[in-house]
Amino acid sequence: MNSRYIFSLIAVIVLFLIAWAGTAIGLQVVFGIIIPYLALLTFFAGFVFKIVDWSRSAVPFRIPTTGGQQKSLPWIKHSQLDSPATNWQVILRMALEILTFRSLFRNTRMRLKEGARISYQLEIFLWVGALAFHYAFLAVLVRHLRFFTEPVPFFVTLVENVDSFFRVEILYPGIQFGLPGVFLSGVVLLAAAGYLFSRRLFIRQVRYISLAADYFPLLLICGIAVTGILMRYFLKIDVTAAKALTMGLVTFQPTIPEGVGTVFYVHLFFVSVLLAYFPFSKLMHLGGVFLSPTRNLTTDTRARRHVNPWNYPVPIHTYEEYEDEFRDKMIEAGLPVDKMPEPAPAEDPAEEPAGDQAEEEKPAEE
Repeated sequence: MNSRYIFSLIAVIVLFLIAWAGTAIGLQVVFGIIIPYLALLTFFAGFVFKIVDWSRSAVPFRIPTTGGQQKSLPWIKHSQLDSPATNWQVILRMALEILTFRSLFRNTRMRLKEGARISYQLEIFLWVGALAFHYAFLAVLVRHLRFFTEPVPFFVTLVENVDSFFRVEILYPGIQFGLPGVFLSGVVLLAAAGYLFSRRLFIRQVRYISLAADYFPLLLICGIAVTGILMRYFLKIDVTAAKALTMGLVTFQPTIPEGVGTVFYVHLFFVSVLLAYFPFSKLMHLGGVFLSPTRNLTTDTRARRHVNPWNYPVPIHTYEEYEDEFRDKMIEAGLPVDKMPEPAPAEDPAEEPAGDQAEEEKPAEE
């Protein structure tokens, strides 16, 4: 049994019990006003701190992740999206990365088939699940702006109309019951989060690298989705009272109206925990993707030379100097050298007879 997801599951259950018990004993002010304000303050302060800290990190070299031909000679085809050479190409690459998860779409998974045979397959389901998760989350956030704005912006109403086009009607003889429109984003969010969680749970390679910090936010988001679905379709709450509470938070005139169910405070507590946890988790890729030097830099290392600005003069010992110092020993050891030593100058043969003559004349003197 994987203890990592067990710890995360227990943590989410404990959070649920805390909110449920706290509301039952009359701590609505704590869970409806104090905790949401503290969570928002933590979220904004942590988010700004992380972004400022990352933006101050120096990037002296161009280190973009490339998957195609860099701009080079005119007759060599340039891959503009995988090796962008201009700022506009970088913007287009970033847009495709953020809006369509292009690099995740191109991700492959290695598998062993027929013994030691290796095959690579596209992770298309991971891409679909991640795309559905993020866009469903975005739709849910936009829809919830209805509770924080008055009048409601037109785009919020537009998203709601598109999201709730599916309606359920039950027909009896002479009677027709219409249920509230089913928001697909909530269902898709729960399904996508469940898929991403089960993927980490059942695929052994992914389970091996998954930590408790990977399971916890997924389970917390599942808790948010479940409590939201319960409020809308099963455990009805006073929507007018809920909006009065949220509008009071936005206008800094907090109030606790009557008629707000316990499940609403559990839902709000889960959201508050997620906001406070956000800046200190992997969820910060929301802001980090814009500051990633592997994505937001041009690939122009062949067009111009990049020199580390932190370089400072240091004493160096070139190979030429090294060889001049140890050439004789290198030759003696049989090591190749770039420059052979100059041969010793030969003796002058004209001087040799003079020496012989001097030796012959010496006995004569004696």
